[in-house]
Amino acid sequence: MISRALLALTLLPTFAFADAVVLPMQDRAVVIDEWLDTRVQTVLPDIMRRSEIDMWIIISREYNEDPVLRTFLPATWQSARRRTILMIFDPGDGQALETLAVARYGVGSTFEKAWDKEEHGEQWQRVADLVAERDPKRIGVNYSDSFALADGISHTEYQLLSQALSPELRGRLTSAENLAIGWLETRSADEMTVYQNICHIAHEILAEGLSEAVIQPGITTTSDVAWWYRERVRERKLSVWFHPTVSVQRAEDPAQDMKESIAARFDEVVIQPGDLIHVDFGITYLRLNTDTQQHAYVLRPGETDVPQAMKAAFARGNRLQDILTNNFAEGLTGNEILSRSLEQAEKEGITASIYTHPIGYHGHAAGPTIGMWDQQDGVPGAGDYPLYSNTAYSIELYAESPVEGWDKPVRIRLEEDAFFDGDTVRYIDGRQEAIFTIPRLRK
Repeated sequence: MISRALLALTLLPTFAFADAVVLPMQDRAVVIDEWLDTRVQTVLPDIMRRSEIDMWIIISREYNEDPVLRTFLPATWQSARRRTILMIFDPGDGQALETLAVARYGVGSTFEKAWDKEEHGEQWQRVADLVAERDPKRIGVNYSDSFALADGISHTEYQLLSQALSPELRGRLTSAENLAIGWLETRSADEMTVYQNICHIAHEILAEGLSEAVIQPGITTTSDVAWWYRERVRERKLSVWFHPTVSVQRAEDPAQDMKESIAARFDEVVIQPGDLIHVDFGITYLRLNTDTQQHAYVLRPGETDVPQAMKAAFARGNRLQDILTNNFAEGLTGNEILSRSLEQAEKEGITASIYTHPIGYHGHAAGPTIGMWDQQDGVPGAGDYPLYSNTAYSIELYAESPVEGWDKPVRIRLEEDAFFDGDTVRYIDGRQEAIFTIPRLRK
């Protein structure tokens, strides 16, 4: 049965609108918990079978939570309680997963309480008994060399689990890396119905900050704008997952390479006419994240539009996005997609850098890394992971172009959230295709 909160979200129009709806906290909790129940029933079984793991054990103590465990907690839980042990077992033959909480408390409506100290004795003995009763062939636990998000079991918890199991069962312990990444990266149909609205909220806040409503050239600093974003997000009863970055490129400043640009501080740079402003901004809502980079140009006195050469530079950035997303194909690794895209960009004369990452439960989320700004030859480990369907990405990159009147290239740094359905890539709430002007052009 669909909740009133989820129904309200699914009925949202997909066209642009001001002040997109943000649910009250209680309704958010309803949506989060319904999504979790649905994901466990519809997403997790396929991921477990694809990973060839028939029991997954996730262990955390309060305030030292495995990143994966946090995605299984009900909305009203802010952390694990005492030692929380989740056990997910696939009995096979198409049967439903068994989801148990070997803990003092049941974990939401999904994980049934399976341990009572007074009845069953010590917690670790109960774990051992439950595992032995089910006799799984492969027992997945979260450790990984390549992915921090799949490396959540602590040394202590791994030792205690190993000691609790019989030697035979202990020998069946294996890394749940692919299972953990698959769970985190795969988006459900319900989530994708609403993700458009989440990205739209981020877009409308971002656009408002890149306008004369916030920026007075000659007075407003880049730090002022960054903190305006923080305050505006709070006003909308949302949160950010990183502090916004606001920077400028201007014709008279010396050229910087990417490393210098990232290390540079723009905290108190006063925004001036002729500046190309760049913002990197992301919000968190309903446990999903956004990550967006867009540009605005501050009109000089007498200018009525963005200079044509600047528009052409921006178009090359959009073209680089197209080159990258056209190379998405299920089964290709992040490194293969990176290599093919950079090769095509070079053929088209685009000076490019690609550093795209998954987006979802985390900002820099689980899944294949497609380049890093300082690793354009590929990323060992995370870049070797393949692309799967029903996954989302922040299409992050830059293209350099000469601009008339500038004695250095202009770097168009773009980032937009997109969804890969297994065949094609679509931007979840569209993408920026023209530079904003400050002030906005009047028709």
